[in-house]
Amino acid sequence: MQKIYITDVILRDAHQSLIATRLRTEDMLPGCAMLDDIGYWSLECWGGATFDACLRFLKEDPWERLSKLKAALPKTRLQMLVRGQNLLGYRHYSDDVVRAFIHKAAENGMDVFRIFDALNDVRNLRTAIEATKASGKHAQGTICYTTSPVHDVHSFVTLGKALADLGCDSIAIKDMAGLLTPYATSELVDALKDAVDLPLHLHCHATSGLAEMCQLKAIEAGCQHIDTALSSWSGGTSHPPTESLVIALKGTSYDTGLDLDKLQAANSYFAEVRKKYHRFESEFTGIDTQVHVFQVPGGMISNLANQLKERNALDRIGEVYKEIPEVRKDLGYPPLVTPTSQIVGTQAVLNVLTGKRYETITNEVKRYLQGGYGKAPAPVSAALQKKAIGKEDVMDCRPADLIKPELDKLRKEIGELALNDEDVLSYAMFPEVGKLFLEQRATGSLVPEPLAIESRADDAIKKAPTEFNVALHGESYHVKVTGAGPKNQMLRHFYFMVDGVPEEIVVETLDEIVLEGGTQGAVKGTISSKRRKPTAPGDVVVSMPCNVLEVLVKVGQSVVAGQAVMITEAMKMETEITAPIAGVVKAVHVVKGEPANPDEVLVEISP
Repeated sequence: MQKIYITDVILRDAHQSLIATRLRTEDMLPGCAMLDDIGYWSLECWGGATFDACLRFLKEDPWERLSKLKAALPKTRLQMLVRGQNLLGYRHYSDDVVRAFIHKAAENGMDVFRIFDALNDVRNLRTAIEATKASGKHAQGTICYTTSPVHDVHSFVTLGKALADLGCDSIAIKDMAGLLTPYATSELVDALKDAVDLPLHLHCHATSGLAEMCQLKAIEAGCQHIDTALSSWSGGTSHPPTESLVIALKGTSYDTGLDLDKLQAANSYFAEVRKKYHRFESEFTGIDTQVHVFQVPGGMISNLANQLKERNALDRIGEVYKEIPEVRKDLGYPPLVTPTSQIVGTQAVLNVLTGKRYETITNEVKRYLQGGYGKAPAPVSAALQKKAIGKEDVMDCRPADLIKPELDKLRKEIGELALNDEDVLSYAMFPEVGKLFLEQRATGSLVPEPLAIESRADDAIKKAPTEFNVALHGESYHVKVTGAGPKNQMLRHFYFMVDGVPEEIVVETLDEIVLEGGTQGAVKGTISSKRRKPTAPGDVVVSMPCNVLEVLVKVGQSVVAGQAVMITEAMKMETEITAPIAGVVKAVHVVKGEPANPDEVLVEISP
């Protein structure tokens, strides 16, 4: 029986699970002195979805966040979550990119790297572990816990031994969906303690209501490191509360030694901070015992709910829950954690919204079935694999073995927008989002999404409506204002939902725009007008609201049935939209970057 050490996830997974990773650095820093004085083993503060959210929504440099946190937390280890060969993106990167990213993260202040692979394919962990060790930092190998006909204690122990052989300094049991039960936890910890001479860490979400019991059984079985979240950001799809575990163990041989007064002071600060982010709270973040049936992780629940809500289909979330286990079975029972949770979840949403299973298959599912993410835990559906990839070969090697070094290529692509290697790596993680961030930074036009709808209480001015209908060129639109950027700027951003699709308009100050003829104007930016409904066999449409990433055809071009004519993105997953018939492209009604909705003709093909 030994002292228990705490890793608090208040600066990363807690807000990722509860408010879609929206906590800003400016709200973290004032609480850091209190956190640093508590005596945590580590603070998880980076990685996961934070990198994406910083660039995409908060308009923050994630590398600058890391450096600021390091300066504000000099006494405490900083910890991050890294997706093995995927790093923080949604694809596998070349080994030189992985090594460069780990090195730069270590250089900017990261101490502990929790490294996992969504498929528990140890081949995808090797480079990141080696790079962490080479940087002189703590490499924590991770077991992604799940349940299925092919997952058991023996398979997890085998993985644990493999992680030890790779030189890991510790092993984490990552229960991202809250699937562990108390006695299963005890059995797994016992088996790992017998097989591997490394410290064990337990990371479990509170989604099913069993997490506190699992923590206690893990401690009794010899696990010394437990992940928790300060109580104001705990529970539900987040984690068990820090203070409660400290109180439970106080005065025992497991006593954490943490000061409850200091914890409560820090918690009071972060409780006030949470109130600012009410806009991002989800009703799907409480205890949900259905997780043991559908295996949907906490962060995935809130993401699915938000995505369905934006598509006016929140009432169908129950159907999606039921479809997820079916898709997971077809894909060989992958653990549901980023990126497999997004891959499975998005495909389940498509199956439900289109009304026909696998009528549309995302590029990520195709890549998965081709072996592009690694080896599936169990055989995949042969029929689905054939439909998705046809006669293309299935790779049986480590996917990254087929990726040539790409860091120099990425550096040339982004050019002068990148001021340092960190900028190049931001572009590597998220090319579209990263490039836009760097462009906006260069022009001084970075504006974070608003925390709330801005309003005025001036008695002389009536409050403008935030939800209304607009008639334009004979078409009716339902518009809901969701936010506005700061005032008194040359470029001011306004955010809307137009018929359920998020839109953004940039408004310039009146004295900055002079139109031809001397007339002044104000609005820069457009909302896509409605396109006609499909009436002919050659009309190309999408099955769900999305954004267009690429248009692959031009007017006058001949195409064959099934040929990709554009690439779209929804819920961070890409899908190829194909020609329904063979013929000639008659018209193209969409350009790169525009939104698109179902029942709108995007491309016309004449037979």
